[in-house]
Amino acid sequence: MSPWLPILMAVPVVGAIVVALLPKGSDKLAKQVTLLVSLLTLVLTGVMAAGFKPNGDRFQFVAEYNWIPSFGVKFGVGVDGVALVLIALSVVLVPIVVLASWHDADGVKTADGTLITPKRSVKTYFSLLLVLETMMIGVFAATDIFLFYVFFEAMLIPMYFMIGSYGGAQRSYAAVKFLLYSLFGGMLMLVAVIGLYFVAGKQTFMFPELVGAIQDPVTQKWLFAGFFIAFAIKAPLWPVHTWLPDAAAQAPAGAAVLLVGVLDKVGTFGMLRFCLELFPDAAKAFTMPIVVLSVISIIYGAIVAIGQTDMKRLIAYTSISHFGFIVLGVFAMSGVAQSGAALYMVNHGFATGALFLAAGFLIARRGSPFIADYGGVQKVAPLLAGFFLVAGLAGLSLPGLSSFVSEFMVMIGTYSSAAHGSGALTVAAIISAVAVILAAVYILWMIQRTMNGPTAEPVKAFKDLNAREVWVLAPLVALIIGFGFYPKPLLDVINPSVQQTLTNVDVPTSTIAEKGTGQ
Repeated sequence: MSPWLPILMAVPVVGAIVVALLPKGSDKLAKQVTLLVSLLTLVLTGVMAAGFKPNGDRFQFVAEYNWIPSFGVKFGVGVDGVALVLIALSVVLVPIVVLASWHDADGVKTADGTLITPKRSVKTYFSLLLVLETMMIGVFAATDIFLFYVFFEAMLIPMYFMIGSYGGAQRSYAAVKFLLYSLFGGMLMLVAVIGLYFVAGKQTFMFPELVGAIQDPVTQKWLFAGFFIAFAIKAPLWPVHTWLPDAAAQAPAGAAVLLVGVLDKVGTFGMLRFCLELFPDAAKAFTMPIVVLSVISIIYGAIVAIGQTDMKRLIAYTSISHFGFIVLGVFAMSGVAQSGAALYMVNHGFATGALFLAAGFLIARRGSPFIADYGGVQKVAPLLAGFFLVAGLAGLSLPGLSSFVSEFMVMIGTYSSAAHGSGALTVAAIISAVAVILAAVYILWMIQRTMNGPTAEPVKAFKDLNAREVWVLAPLVALIIGFGFYPKPLLDVINPSVQQTLTNVDVPTSTIAEKGTGQ
């Protein structure tokens, strides 16, 4: 057994305990310890990832410990290529979020100068960040389905307190709405997990042992529904998306990055791994309805984003559109599309993370999230305007930036899958392409209104990015540009896992798919 994943999960928890036990008034030290712990976790993850063999065993760095032996529950962890890149995404974003959130727990200043004081201390905020990091690593690493469910639900707790205690004026409403939606989805998933355990009759919750265990098509459909609805809420997919704009708008910018950049990926990750491989017949039966929902999400999110006046709500609605693309890629049943969907999860995290953080820096200076309160920022803060521009262009999938590669792979993979027998997928791919035009509208409109034009009076007093803020945005922009031109390192890790998924779902991998994913 490998100790890597248990160590990665233990380091942030130990750090959270240390931060929580610091004496009162040690706010700066709490921030410094949190940053050091998150950087240590990042380094350890990098060392572990260097030993991953893309063409080796599917699950690597495996560790299994008996947890509840009477029910066959294990603390079972291991990573395949998709899980590895999502863990890497998580541990890269956390130190960036820590730096970006240096003053988030001090309070939120509104446009009229009113300071909204947090309900809890600075130490609590940063310990919650570290606890959340452990949960994020655990949920992607879990190979025991019951353990996955535990992390799936437990990660709600730190995020609930981060939104409800440190967010904007309507933070309590947004936090409760986020929690209720998520708990409802989790309840359905728990019922399905219990049903899977008893119907399979294997006295285990280990994912590799349960693949292919449910043969009855009707049973598959019921269990699939329980898992899928939970993941659709988490993703979120239209029409169970309404919690996201409220939660993202009220959360501190750093918390919003982790919410949209990582936590929501648990939904699409769950669809790719659990929905497809545990219930392949049901996944095929429900493909067309889910494709319809994904296309609606793509277009609906883009259209509603155009009408937003609040920057953070606009970014949240763009994410609903992007998640529609990811779900479309997952259920297109094509190697290219699924690799593109997995890559999209990572690239979306970097692009939307950069956009949320740049918007957060703007809001911290002005005290207002409303686009109309800005104008001419580039004249007084050219660095901030430049980073905002690159992040925005990544959001509209400009060629040369990382999101373009993912979106292109999803669309071309959907077309290639349609060529093997489904005209509906052709229509879905064509309609989804309209979102590219809509994305240009909402992103360029926001950039034009905030960065260009006459300088608004309150904007004239803006200071450009300081060194800390540059260190926050520069790594994300570097990754966006780097993976835009050279996504091969990620795809080399992702592709074998995707091909294994297609094999378990009994979908032949075509030559087109193999070439499209770089194999």
